[in-house]
Amino acid sequence: MKNKIQLELYTRPTCSDCQAGKAFLKKHHISYINHDLSEHPEKEKDLRKLTGTRIVPAFVWKEKSLKGLLRKPNVLIGFENHVDEIKKILDIK
Repeated sequence: MKNKIQLELYTRPTCSDCQAGKAFLKKHHISYINHDLSEHPEKEKDLRKLTGTRIVPAFVWKEKSLKGLLRKPNVLIGFENHVDEIKKILDIK
C-alpha cells in the first residue's frame, strides 16, 4: 500500500465480519486506523457521512492528491463479500 494512502476501518466488537477483516489485515501486516464504534460512538456520524449507512465493517481508503488535498475516499462495506477487491487494492496476492 502506498504511503500516501491511509486505511481506516469502522467496526463493532459483536460483528464477526469485522473480526475477520481485522484478522486478515493483521495477517498481512497492513496498518490501519480502527474506529470501534462501541468505544467511539461519535464516529458513527463519520461512518454515515462516508457510506450513507451504519453497516460495518467499512473499509475506507483516504488518499492525498499531489497538492496535499484529500481525494474522495474509496469505501467498501463488508469484508467477506469484498475480500478479492480488498486484496487487489492492498496489492496482496
